[in-house]
Amino acid sequence: MSGVAGARRSPRTKLPDDTHEQKGQPPIWRAAFFATCPECGASGLFERGVRFRDRCPSCGLDYGRYNVGDGPAAFLTLIIGALLIALALGLDAALHPPLWLHAILWIPLTIAAVLYGLRVGKAALLASEHQRQAAQGKLSDD
Repeated sequence: MSGVAGARRSPRTKLPDDTHEQKGQPPIWRAAFFATCPECGASGLFERGVRFRDRCPSCGLDYGRYNVGDGPAAFLTLIIGALLIALALGLDAALHPPLWLHAILWIPLTIAAVLYGLRVGKAALLASEHQRQAAQGKLSDD
């Protein structure tokens, strides 16, 4: 049993079983870190930077139907910013380097960390939406 003690999966939810992995579909972590298609596992999820391609070049999965948006941007910026500030303060306290060395070191590192973090975060959200078959909520007429 996972989650809250005594909690059971609702019979109306259609989430895939955590132990069941469909053939060809990579796990979320692999799809996120290596930017692979959540359906077939082919590389090439991003067109350039942090922009998704329209479709998978191998299986033709339409990436436009998923609403990833800018969800990971705020959290990743705060997390990466806190880590890099802590590293910069630690380096400054230990070695007392000149200001120009801080600029040369931390500006490119910040840009690279934010761009890679956004790619990983957006790919993870897209893979999670795909594997859980997320869709727009609808009211049912009972």
